[in-house]
Amino acid sequence: MSGMTPSAASLYDRVQRVIPAIEWPVFSDDIDAILRLKRERNAVILAHNYQTPEIFHCVADIVGDSLALARKAMEVEADVIVLAGVHFMAETAKLLNPSKTVLIPDMGAGCSLADSITPEDIRLLRQRYPGVPVVTYVNTSAAVKAESDICCTSGNAKAVVESLGVPRVLMLPDEYLAQNIAAQTDVEIIAWKGHCEVHERFTPEDIREMRAAHPGVTVLAHPECPPEVVAEADFAGSTAAMSDYVGREKPARVVLVTECSMSDNVAVDHPDVEFIRPCNLCPHMKLITLGNIRSALERNQHAVTIDPAVAERARLAVERMLAV
Repeated sequence: MSGMTPSAASLYDRVQRVIPAIEWPVFSDDIDAILRLKRERNAVILAHNYQTPEIFHCVADIVGDSLALARKAMEVEADVIVLAGVHFMAETAKLLNPSKTVLIPDMGAGCSLADSITPEDIRLLRQRYPGVPVVTYVNTSAAVKAESDICCTSGNAKAVVESLGVPRVLMLPDEYLAQNIAAQTDVEIIAWKGHCEVHERFTPEDIREMRAAHPGVTVLAHPECPPEVVAEADFAGSTAAMSDYVGREKPARVVLVTECSMSDNVAVDHPDVEFIRPCNLCPHMKLITLGNIRSALERNQHAVTIDPAVAERARLAVERMLAV
């Protein structure tokens, strides 16, 4: 491992099972620069579970699913937050920290789910279903959250829906998440036809083929997958719930039916578990790199801004979720 700085060398020990040694020198200069810039700017990096291991394990200060990042963003004492994830996550961090600088390393890091619904769509739905509360997945823009009654994540959606004490709700925009939650509750759920471009590609046949190729494998699926995929799995839950399952149950062999990098990140902490890796990449998450995280901190780019009137209403929907 010659040519590495001491800080990079010490960090490599953590990820050596998932990053080949020959690749490490490509990352080490950026890692050292980011660690220095964080100190100089009093900055923290929040990284989603779908970020690559060199980001997730080497420069991030706070990691987790969208619910964990939303909660922990409220506790941050830094002046600058860099969101290593997609744009709606950076907006949520800004909603909860309006006085802080929130940066997203690439403005192109969007989300097919967030793009599937607009504020106008929600206003039309309210006309069609008067009085029915709108539960909006956090994978949406701040403008859409502002039209909602309460937000949810894949980890708390059932609790949020049932907390409202009503017979039916509108649950937007992920159709499959809505269908999977509907199967767990007596509340009638009216869905929208938004999908995650990563999870919608998995099929029941994929699961059966993995079981045939890897006898005894435990299958964990994300609830953004189609219901027929979830039905084939041994467990379904958010990225945090999947990670917790691996730590708790210690399956000998496991497959995480979700975005690729998740398996690498969980594998670092569980060397005794064999991870089968079906590879559906999120093209948006993969726009975030060490290089553009470094640039974000060096150049103060790209700062997230939200119209104050929109932010006030959107913040209320997120805070209602966090109170559940």
